[in-house]
Amino acid sequence: MKKVRTRFAPSPTGYMHIGNLRTALFTYLIAKQNDGDFILRIEDTDRERYVEGAVDVIYKTLKQCGLQWDEGPDIGGPVGPYVQSERMGMFKKYAVDLVDKGEAYYCFCDKERLDTLKAQCEAEGRTYSYDRHCRCLSCEEVKAKLDAGTPYVIRQKIPTEGQVTFHDELYGDITVDCTELEDQILIKTDGMPTYNFANVVDDHLMGITHVVRGNEYLASAPKYNLLYKAFGWEVPTYIHVEHIMKDKQHKLSKRDGDASFEDLMNKGYLTEAVVNYIALLGWAPKGEEEIFTLDELIKEFDIHGLSKSPAIFDPLKLTAINAKYIKKLTPEKYMEYATPYIRQSVKREDIDISRICSLLQDRTEVFTDIPEKVDFFDKLPEYGKELYVHKKMKTNEENSLEALESIVPVLQGIDDKDWNEETIHDKLFELIAQKGVKNGVIMWPLRVAVSGKMSTPGGAVEIAALIGKADTLERVAKGIELLKNN
Repeated sequence: MKKVRTRFAPSPTGYMHIGNLRTALFTYLIAKQNDGDFILRIEDTDRERYVEGAVDVIYKTLKQCGLQWDEGPDIGGPVGPYVQSERMGMFKKYAVDLVDKGEAYYCFCDKERLDTLKAQCEAEGRTYSYDRHCRCLSCEEVKAKLDAGTPYVIRQKIPTEGQVTFHDELYGDITVDCTELEDQILIKTDGMPTYNFANVVDDHLMGITHVVRGNEYLASAPKYNLLYKAFGWEVPTYIHVEHIMKDKQHKLSKRDGDASFEDLMNKGYLTEAVVNYIALLGWAPKGEEEIFTLDELIKEFDIHGLSKSPAIFDPLKLTAINAKYIKKLTPEKYMEYATPYIRQSVKREDIDISRICSLLQDRTEVFTDIPEKVDFFDKLPEYGKELYVHKKMKTNEENSLEALESIVPVLQGIDDKDWNEETIHDKLFELIAQKGVKNGVIMWPLRVAVSGKMSTPGGAVEIAALIGKADTLERVAKGIELLKNN
C-alpha cells in the first residue's frame, strides 16, 4: 500500500488565519493516523502579498500547535526544495512536455487582443472565456513566432467536447461538461507557472497522496484532473472542506478583522483549547465527547465526519472549551500562565499569588479576564452602597451597616500572628451564631467592603486573609462611612 503523504502549503502573507490552521490540522491528522508523512511547503510566488517574517510565523504557529512536519524548508527532505520560489526552473519543462504531447499549446495573443475579446464578451452579456485563437496554429507558425521572440503563454488544451469527472471524498463524483472549461494558462509570459499548474506538478513530484483545501477550489478541480490525466500521473485523494463563517452570511476573514491564531493567543486562550476547537469546525466526532488532545484527535479524526455545510466560528464555545482546559491544568502550570496577568493589576509584594491562583483557576475562562478580576487587591475601587443590597443574602443598607460595625471588634481582636483564613472564619462564624442570622447577612457586607465588587475570586474570609488585617479594617471602615452617608 502506498505511503500516505500530505502537505500544508501556505502563502507567507501575514498571520496564521484560523481557516489555514484548520487545513494544516486536518492535513496533519490524516498523515499521522495513517503513519504517513506531513510535509510543509511554502508557496511564496505571490510577491505582491508577501509579508516579511510571515514564514517564521508559520513555523512558530505549527510548532506551538504540535503540528511538526516531517519534511520542509528548514529541515529538508528527499523531494526539496520546499519553497516554491526555489523550484521555478522546473515548471516550464513540464509545460513544454505537455505541448509535445498535444495536451497544451503556445498562445501568442497580446494584451490588446485579449482586452478586446473581454470587452466583446461584456457587450454581449457573456462570461469571458479565451476563444482558443492560437490553439490551431501550425507548427510552422508557432516556430516562426518563437524564433521571432514573440511573447507567449502556454495554455492547457481542454477537450472541446465530452465531460470530465472529478472525485472528492466529501462531495463524491462531480461531473462537468468540457465546454464549460477554459484553456487555462499554465506558464505566464515571464516564464513563471500559474498557481494551479505549480500545485499539480509539486504535489506529484512530492508524492502527495491526500490534499485538503477549501471548497472554493472545487471549480478548478476538473482542470486538475485533466492535467493529471495528460501527464499520466495518479490523482491524489482530494478533500474539499467548507468555509469557516463568522455568521450565516459572512466568511471568517482576517482582512475584516477576524481573529487569527496569534490574536487568540493574545486574548488569553490556551493553544491546546484552540487546536481542539478548530478540529470541531466542520468535523463531528462519532460520540458525545468533544474534548480531545492532539494524540486523541489523531485516533478519533475521520474525514467522513466532515460536514458539507459551513462551520460557524462560535467564540462562546471556544471560551467554554478553553475554561475546561484551564480547569485541567495543574496548580503549578496554572500559576505559570496566570501570574503575568495577575501582576498586571496586583503590584504589591506582600500578597500570596499562589493563593490567588487557587481561588481563580475554576473561575477563569480566558486569562485576559484575570486583571479585572483581581484589581481590587491593590486598591479598593470606587463603589456605591447599592452593592450591599442583595436579595438572596437578605442584606440591605441598614443591616449591612450593622453587620460591618459588629465585625470591626471581632477582627480587631485577632492577633496579627493569627491572621489567617481559619481564624478569621472561626471568629466570624462565632459572630453569626451569636447574632442568630444567616451567614450571608454578615459575610456579604464584609465581602463588598473588602473588594468593592459583586463578584470576586474567593469570599470575604479569603480576601481578608490575603490583604492583611490593616487593609481589611481600613476597607471595612470605608464601608461603614459609605453606608452612614445619606
